Amino acid sequence: MTIDNPVISAPPRTTTKAHPWRHFLRHAVEMFVAMGIGMVVLGPAWTAAFDLVGLRTDRPEPAAFAAATSMTVAMTIWMLYRGHGRRHAAEMGAAMYVPYLLLLVPYWLGAFPAEHVVDGGHLLMLPAMAVAMLARRAEYSQAHHLTGHPTHPLINTLARRWPTWLALAMSMDSWFNPGVPDAWVMLVLPAAYLLIGGVRGRLRDPKMLTLQLAGLALYVVLAATAAGADPETAKWIVAGGWAFHALWDAAHHRANAVVPRGYAEWCIVVDLVVALTIVLFL
Repeated sequence: MTIDNPVISAPPRTTTKAHPWRHFLRHAVEMFVAMGIGMVVLGPAWTAAFDLVGLRTDRPEPAAFAAATSMTVAMTIWMLYRGHGRRHAAEMGAAMYVPYLLLLVPYWLGAFPAEHVVDGGHLLMLPAMAVAMLARRAEYSQAHHLTGHPTHPLINTLARRWPTWLALAMSMDSWFNPGVPDAWVMLVLPAAYLLIGGVRGRLRDPKMLTLQLAGLALYVVLAATAAGADPETAKWIVAGGWAFHALWDAAHHRANAVVPRGYAEWCIVVDLVVALTIVLFL
């Protein structure tokens, strides 16, 4: 007589998933960042366009329109790239415009001061976005991956260049208030590569480590030379140092070495802006 051994099945494996509120919060943060980038990058274009047609930029109507449109454009591009539907993007776009309209009406009626329209619109935008997101809570409580969804190719191209737009936003002030950074600030450029590369474990190769240390030594020499030179000469040395590092970034971006490619792309733009504003305006 045979006795069949009972099959003892292993307990089902459980997978740990991020809580829905984390996805919700992440989507909100990404939208805020996209909105900020849109305002900073597109803002000067709106100012130039208004000046071209003779529109007074000190009135709240053009300021509100420019702000809402800049934020909506950038946020829509990112949302479509993230895989959100056009309906959801349109709802969030409405959350950009409606707060301004709610304040412009009493302004036109003389019941609300002009200087508070734009700031008030910014404040009302927060609850408007929250309402739009909570109304579609299931949509914003799930993960959306940066895989390049089947949207228009232009949308994917613009969204993939997010490090460039972020860098332009962060360096925009250099175009309006150009200056020559302190010579020793250049040491941050090679030091960042050493730090990031070390954390990522990309400097285990002795040749790569030697290359990065050589880059640091070169910038120590450049910084010391600029610090001891007359202001005119120092200006050109500093500009050259930032411009050369843009080439350094491009080489690492192409090779996908040491630092993430997004950081290398971001750094290319920042380095070029600093170098160009020194040469063009100073």
